[in-house]
Amino acid sequence: MDIQGAGAIVVGGASGMARATARDLAQHGAKVVIFDLPKSKGAEVAEEIGGGTQFFPLDIMDEAAVESTIEKAVQALGGLHIGVNVAGWGWAQRTITRDGPHPLDPFRKVMEINVVATFNLIRLQAHHMSKNTPNADGERGVILCTSSIAAYEGQIGQAAYSASKAAVAGMMLPIARDLGSLGIRCNAIAPSLFDTGLIAPLPDQMKSALIEDAAFPRRMGKPEEYARLARAIIENPMLNGGTIRLDAGQRFRPK
Repeated sequence: MDIQGAGAIVVGGASGMARATARDLAQHGAKVVIFDLPKSKGAEVAEEIGGGTQFFPLDIMDEAAVESTIEKAVQALGGLHIGVNVAGWGWAQRTITRDGPHPLDPFRKVMEINVVATFNLIRLQAHHMSKNTPNADGERGVILCTSSIAAYEGQIGQAAYSASKAAVAGMMLPIARDLGSLGIRCNAIAPSLFDTGLIAPLPDQMKSALIEDAAFPRRMGKPEEYARLARAIIENPMLNGGTIRLDAGQRFRPK
């Protein structure tokens, strides 16, 4: 997929890895729309990125709003060629605690946000991409989602989060097969610990302890490194149906 002139939606783009990806795509000539919560700094980020980048406030849990907002974004972009879905939510609690069994409500919420909402974004993005005129290679669009290495080595208390991220990884191949005849690719990135969100403010000593199992480099990932891999996946037509670890060789310990 040629990024120059392509229309791109980046979900969660007001912060972290998604923000870096939105900036990177805009710098390489894409027309970018950022989706994030109304209370986020999405408008400020869009202005900072420049290049015509726009912000559309959205709660991805609102099914009707997702459909209508994607419709508006596609109209503003003049077509959708790239979808990057990074938004998600986590919860940590053991299956059994001193207070009793793990409550079901937070487990359901993690699944709704990380799995159901992600699939909703994928299906609607793919629908709009299917209307594109294919390029010389027959390609109409690329969708990129975000899993986690917790999908493979979930730690104590991560049953909900690990299950949700494993589901994201598990969706990639069947969705890629579903969309292959339309010339639409679907992949995921599985990051380890990145210097974003709740982790960013932690003291350096605590960060060092979290990544001591990494092979090299032994540090937190940088949002720009996610963005560089995202761009590589978008540009390489042979990458399809898979999940790529971005983890410096780290394997999570039980805790």
